[in-house]
Amino acid sequence: MGIHKPLTFHLSTFQPSNPSRLPLLDRYSKIQSVKPQPLIIGLMMLLLAVGAIFFSRPWWRETLFNLTGEESTLPQISGVIQYGLTRLQPPLQTADDVPVQYADVNPYGINTFLQNEVEPAKREKAMQMIAAAGFKWIRQEFPWQDIEIHGKGDFEDRRHEPYQSAWNKYDQIVELAEKYDIKIMARLSTPPSWSRALTDTVGTFAPPDDYRDYGDFVAAVATRYRGRIPAYQIWNEANIYPEWGVYPINAEEYTALLKEGYTRVKAADPDAIVVMGALAATIELDRVRRYDANGQPTSPGGLSDVLFLQQMYDAGAAPYFDVLAMQGYGLWSGPTDRRMQPRVLNFSRPLYVRDVMVRNGDAHKAIWLSELSWNAVPPESGIPPVYGQVTPEQQGRYAALAYERMEREWPWLGVGFYWFFKQADDRERASNPQYYFRMVEPDFTPMPVYEAMKEKATAPPVVYAGWHQAGHWAITYEGDWQTLKEAEATFGDALATDQVGAAAHFTFEGSSLALAFVPSEGRLRVQIDQGIPIEIGLNIPVDQSKIVNLAHTLPQGLHQVRLEVVEGPVVIDGFIVENRPNLTFNRAGSAIMVLATLAGIWLWWRQRKTNAKG
Repeated sequence: MGIHKPLTFHLSTFQPSNPSRLPLLDRYSKIQSVKPQPLIIGLMMLLLAVGAIFFSRPWWRETLFNLTGEESTLPQISGVIQYGLTRLQPPLQTADDVPVQYADVNPYGINTFLQNEVEPAKREKAMQMIAAAGFKWIRQEFPWQDIEIHGKGDFEDRRHEPYQSAWNKYDQIVELAEKYDIKIMARLSTPPSWSRALTDTVGTFAPPDDYRDYGDFVAAVATRYRGRIPAYQIWNEANIYPEWGVYPINAEEYTALLKEGYTRVKAADPDAIVVMGALAATIELDRVRRYDANGQPTSPGGLSDVLFLQQMYDAGAAPYFDVLAMQGYGLWSGPTDRRMQPRVLNFSRPLYVRDVMVRNGDAHKAIWLSELSWNAVPPESGIPPVYGQVTPEQQGRYAALAYERMEREWPWLGVGFYWFFKQADDRERASNPQYYFRMVEPDFTPMPVYEAMKEKATAPPVVYAGWHQAGHWAITYEGDWQTLKEAEATFGDALATDQVGAAAHFTFEGSSLALAFVPSEGRLRVQIDQGIPIEIGLNIPVDQSKIVNLAHTLPQGLHQVRLEVVEGPVVIDGFIVENRPNLTFNRAGSAIMVLATLAGIWLWWRQRKTNAKG
């Protein structure tokens, strides 16, 4: 499971012996030392006074929610002040305008525990409901301890009679995914006790003594399901306890495990996507879980996700993953919380991780969110809300808004896997807040989040701003298009056709649209909205740009484009959508301008009053 303990969101008393070894944390902590100028202080004070007048107006409250992720008045006031202060920090490098591989896949995924369902019929019912809700990916663990159970190379399950192949239920899961047109990201983790000399005394999730044993298991899975499972995830949350057992958190050791997993997957199935084990969102700096004399934990044991990632890069991890994975929990605020504070965890956390990737030359790689959700533990349950607390209705609304933000604002983010579909039973209902992330009850009764996500995932797709590959999930192709290995394409492949009349069409949101192509003798007829169709030729000199503008200075909003082949061949590499902001002021902009003007008047008045007293 993706979360095994209550997360801790405070800095521990641990002090690094050599602070110079934490330059990355220092960079992201600069905001803590910024001293607001008098103008900003004045603006924020005036915001408290004037803002209160507007808070009764729905559009104003919605504007502040879209900045802070807060829904109550006082948290919104506090949040907008914090948001203003965080705008003073150096901008993060997110490289929103570069091509990113594996970011244009269908973004709707969900975590499943199908291996825990005893009855095959329940596995199928789960997949039926998942498909009906519009999800196209599942993140399903293939636990090492449940497949290679009794010893190395032993794939027979003898825990119950009659004995059977340990692969049986996983074969069914793969078959069901194919039946319902759902892709699998297989999480490969949870070693068997035999893989460690100290067995489970060092933790049931602790790594094996010999990483080659793990590599052999990875190879066995990837070989068995070659061409049927498109993505494999190597481990989970190696930067926190207990996912690395009782051992100190160690980015270099995890990098070695990742390298073993990557090389073995690629040897067995070269086309498979290898996904890094998800980074847990944490600000902890103590790599070891510590206990007091009574056996109570005094530190959770973990290392900041951004520090752990940088140490992975320093250890040479970059060549050994195709996609970076992290967790995307909203916790105590909504998905629109834009406050960027290094020591506070919210849904904007991927921006910090993306910054580390870009600075290490990995701007071309996507981030996938292995888990994302909000917790709807009932107040009357008496269970501590350690993961935050929302109503079931908020849970659904926040989840849909989270995917909206991912698609609209983060062109480098691919799949988001909702945490989670269902548990096999309700034994944790009375004691574990994690139970209340569920989308449906164990008896398949849907929660409000199921219907909210169904509405979102089955809505007409839109291509938002960014550099998108030809195979973007929201683009529809008509006719005979084939994937072509092409050296001139951005990532080595493109979509090609010789068929006259073949077409591509999609809806996009932006002010301009461009086509990236591989030069050929082909010609296209292009129509934007109800405009006059134009024809473009794709035969250009070698030294010219392989990008042609299809439209620019379009009005804000949604537009439809259709490209039809007039003469073949046509080879499409991708599309580039830009969305330049409208220079006219909206309500929020007008309100901010008014507040800024009032702040200036207020400061001028205060200065005159001070001078008069002097």
